[in-house]
Amino acid sequence: MKQIQVYVLDLNKIDGRGDFLCPRCGNEISPDDPTETAYSILEAIVSNHGLDEIIIRCNKCESELHLTGFSLLQKLSVHF
Repeated sequence: MKQIQVYVLDLNKIDGRGDFLCPRCGNEISPDDPTETAYSILEAIVSNHGLDEIIIRCNKCESELHLTGFSLLQKLSVHF
């Protein structure tokens, strides 16, 4: 049985436009990639306050990445 690696990534700590490398294999993950070649969206977790977390899978190494930090993005979008 293959063991799945799980990582938590805080988007507030990522520089740039949201692109980052998979912590396990270095595969480039970009929010601008609509093809799901590099990653697949597994689940979006939403609360009364909006988006809390997105869980994606790296399609290269099959690691599970939990993306957090959306609360700051929601606060910023309210001010624009």
